[in-house]
Amino acid sequence: MKNPVPFSIAAIAAVMLDGVGAAAFGQDVVPAVGSASSGMASSAPVPDFSGLWAHPFYPGFELPLSGPGPVTNRSRIRQFLDNDGRPRARGTKPLLVDHPSQQVGDYTNPILKSDAAEIVKKHGELELSGKGHPTPWTECWPSAVPFIFENVAMQVLQRPDKITILYGSNEVRHVHMDRPHPAQLTPSWYGDSVGHYEGDALVIDTVGIKSDRPVAMVDLYGTPYTKALHVVERYRLLDYDATNEALERVATKNFRLPPVTIGVDVDPNYKGKGLQLQFTVEDEGVFTTPWSATITYRRGINSQGTYKLLESV
Repeated sequence: MKNPVPFSIAAIAAVMLDGVGAAAFGQDVVPAVGSASSGMASSAPVPDFSGLWAHPFYPGFELPLSGPGPVTNRSRIRQFLDNDGRPRARGTKPLLVDHPSQQVGDYTNPILKSDAAEIVKKHGELELSGKGHPTPWTECWPSAVPFIFENVAMQVLQRPDKITILYGSNEVRHVHMDRPHPAQLTPSWYGDSVGHYEGDALVIDTVGIKSDRPVAMVDLYGTPYTKALHVVERYRLLDYDATNEALERVATKNFRLPPVTIGVDVDPNYKGKGLQLQFTVEDEGVFTTPWSATITYRRGINSQGTYKLLESV
């Protein structure tokens, strides 16, 4: 069923945890983590990315520190919460950030080829008209990478041969750690994802994403993709101070969602490491150049106040 309010879908999707997602957030067993593997024998310790992670900002893509970045929102709104979801202190300088419920993409971004820029422009015009524009979430279609990164919460289940990632929108990705991409690859909703470890980083390579489908887009602004879409993700743990520094930058651009609108939020009392995703997108049919973006996560907590991990999927 269509929902005319994209922001409502996104906010509610973070806690729609029935089905597989409900099972994932309803158990307390820590998944096993093995040694690093990239097709060669290795005794190097594997960084532990498992658990529940939250990024309560929307839209969620963060600009890179340098180089070409994603399409951004031309529509702005005042930021009224801090990174922990509390009202910003009185006297704090006002911040105008991306509007969470009016997604008007900047179609002048030089990463866009002309046809793609026109599509983004038309999606923005629908938003400004008050009709809203279609996305995978409003139309109830699977959301491939990198669109799926717009989720405000995810859970990583880490095993030696496979990593499973569950998202708040009731979607699941499987990353194969024990093989390369098949020579003959049939396109699928989420594509084929293979991973390996490079030192302290988890690297995931995804190709073969189905493009002949409705609402094929890489972001909330309608930016399209083709069968040439190629996404590389790099996940690294960040110490507490580096995480906070990154999120201070995020808060100057991305809207901080109120905790009451999402069932999974950051744990304000957790002083351990954060998680940062840096991803690069290539698609010669849409973009003039590869571009990158970042998403910084803090340890998540659910409405019961405890972390929930899954034994197996």
